[in-house]
Amino acid sequence: MKKIPRFLFVLITLCLLPTLSFAEETNALPLNLTQHWVGYGALVLFAGAYLLAMTEEMTELRKSKPMVFAASSIWILIAIVYAQGGMTQQAGLAFRASLEGYAELFLFIMVSMTYLNAMEDRGVFENLRVWLLSKNFTYRQLFWITGIQAFFISSVCNNLTTALLMGSVILAMGKNNRQFVTLACINVVVASNAGGSFSPFGDITTLLVWQKGVVPFTDFFSLLIPAIVNFVLPAAIMNFWIPRETPDKVSEVQRMKRGGFIVIGLFLLTIVTATCFENFLDLPPAAGMMLGLTYLQFFSYYLQQTDKNEEITNALNLNANMQVPVQSEHSFDVFQKVANLEWDTLLFFYGVMLSVSGLSFIGYLTLTSHYLYGQIDPTIANIMVGIASAFVDNGTIMLAVLTMMPDISQGQWLLVTLTAGVGGSLLAVGSAAGVGLMGQAKGIYTFTNHLKWMPVIALGYVGSIVAHFLINGRYF
Repeated sequence: MKKIPRFLFVLITLCLLPTLSFAEETNALPLNLTQHWVGYGALVLFAGAYLLAMTEEMTELRKSKPMVFAASSIWILIAIVYAQGGMTQQAGLAFRASLEGYAELFLFIMVSMTYLNAMEDRGVFENLRVWLLSKNFTYRQLFWITGIQAFFISSVCNNLTTALLMGSVILAMGKNNRQFVTLACINVVVASNAGGSFSPFGDITTLLVWQKGVVPFTDFFSLLIPAIVNFVLPAAIMNFWIPRETPDKVSEVQRMKRGGFIVIGLFLLTIVTATCFENFLDLPPAAGMMLGLTYLQFFSYYLQQTDKNEEITNALNLNANMQVPVQSEHSFDVFQKVANLEWDTLLFFYGVMLSVSGLSFIGYLTLTSHYLYGQIDPTIANIMVGIASAFVDNGTIMLAVLTMMPDISQGQWLLVTLTAGVGGSLLAVGSAAGVGLMGQAKGIYTFTNHLKWMPVIALGYVGSIVAHFLINGRYF
């Protein structure tokens, strides 16, 4: 009997598995476990894991390990309590909903990082580095150039992709100056988060608010000046700590490998595809990113085949009796780029998102939301929401606020959109941009290095709030 091909075996296995999509739903409300031992245990697990993640430099324990352990343990505790009450299905559905959210983020990040690795392989960032250095810019000028670019790119592209793109350029330019790389990475994180806060499709927070219909499309742009203040104020202070030197000037012409410009074009096309999937087809951006990955895969196939043909032709022309290698030194394999992703960062995302969703399912997020908008002034509540977004995913916080739908003015809705968007800059782990850059510039841009500049970033945070009240007072 012939063996079943592996892919066919996997397909048959998947078909035999109980379907998850049509699992029977339960009408029972989630249990309030905020004052249960499970709730307290979940808080201890999350706090302990977060502390270990923040001290990664000292312990040399990769940040993904404690966070994944905490996420798994929190959901185990939840499942035990629900199983005792005969409600296992409800806990399972909640976990799968959280897993779906992570899967979309994972696929988005995976494609973004794969394209960035591909551009690095083709010499795109090295070519840009040589071009910038040939202009004889100082480190301070490069600091502002990369920050301004990040600010405006993130208004049309998500902050994670923007940070990773500019991070690659910074690492290429400042490879001999750690001080510049550290401060430039901090600047890019702040600029990326600020740039996405005034555009309806620049960040998950603005996108959620826009889709909910609480703020009209054009009114988001009234946050432009506060966003600029949030970026410029910390950058102006950090500027004095940027080395005054000028990087060694490069005079040679740096040529990209074959296909470099095409990879750039395919990446831009992928971003457009993801945006169109979300805005016009109501499909997750990750679906558009995965389609964009096939653009790169087909182009990779083309490069491999033409490389082989070129080698064979050269061998025949030289009349050389030599074996033609399967791949040349310029060959391109997209799966090698996937293998080189920063998996520690991706797993850290899993731990954070699943832990937060577990705490939310326990009831802590609802409890916090009711306190914020039920017992204190909306302005203070929205400022606190921004501070909380440095610890909890801003999309999760904004979703909780929108679910509660507090009765506040449009000016307050704009304020919470601003604070939730830029508040993540206060800590390196407060936004996808910061976490992604920590993985990319490992050992140079770290949680501790970012924490040292938190007072300066907080000054920009306060400045943006003041600017919002001065400029957009008509909305209150």
